[in-house]
Amino acid sequence: MPQTNSLQSPTPQKSSFAPVKIAFIGAGNMTQAIIKGMVANGYPADLIMATNPSMPKLTALHEQTGCHISQDNAAALSFASTIVLAVKPQILSQVCADLPATDIDNTGFISIAAGVSIERLREMLGNKYSIVRTMPNTPSSIGMGMTGLYAPIDTPQSLKDCAEYVLAQVGDILWVAQENDINTVIAAAGSSPAYVFLFAEAMQAKTQELGLSAADAKRLVAQALAGAGAMLLANPDTDFGTLRERVTSKGGTTAQAIDHFNQAQLADIIAGAMQAAVDRAEVMQASM
Repeated sequence: MPQTNSLQSPTPQKSSFAPVKIAFIGAGNMTQAIIKGMVANGYPADLIMATNPSMPKLTALHEQTGCHISQDNAAALSFASTIVLAVKPQILSQVCADLPATDIDNTGFISIAAGVSIERLREMLGNKYSIVRTMPNTPSSIGMGMTGLYAPIDTPQSLKDCAEYVLAQVGDILWVAQENDINTVIAAAGSSPAYVFLFAEAMQAKTQELGLSAADAKRLVAQALAGAGAMLLANPDTDFGTLRERVTSKGGTTAQAIDHFNQAQLADIIAGAMQAAVDRAEVMQASM
């Protein structure tokens, strides 16, 4: 991967990646979204396995996609040489410790566990295995995700291609050149859906205060924000500021609102919140 810039351009979602056996340890919402996306895009279901303690969750996933399922994580290692670690960070250490060492030697790992560094993952696994670390966000559950990926320079290209393909099934992807940049991804994409939801909450509350019903206020705000987001994606060569200026007529209502935001130092508030997210991510990573 190029090392000239900290953040690199998104990789196109279409890939020449040749299907291999992939097993997901953990069958939560993210795993379900990824597997459904893979199968919908033609990936052979018989090359996919998911393991999880909950049989009802596994049964539903099998019925929807046709993938293999098991309640035994060791079955994942017997089935595939590429393992996606998709369990909560707080149980990841125990999950890794329980994996049979005799079956793990030629395995490559893709991690979607937030806050767990590659160095720490290797300690959990007990060896210097090849690992790609990823950070998807919650819109991945509807195929509109943004995922940051990092791999050490010695990571096999085949594993990077696999990680790229897997995460591209639920949205856009962005390789970062340094592992610490994953914390920037968290602040800009991982946590940011909550920023938008908070903004939407405040807008809905004020719209209701001005006289509209809760349902109408929610509909107005949700569609306006969704449309604005779609415009950002539809105009990749246009600066965000330019899009803002196109809506802001001099002396008009939007200009008055923007002036109020500026007086309240909204840009500084946003910057401070994002830095707080980065700081917390660093603390969490150090404590795992």
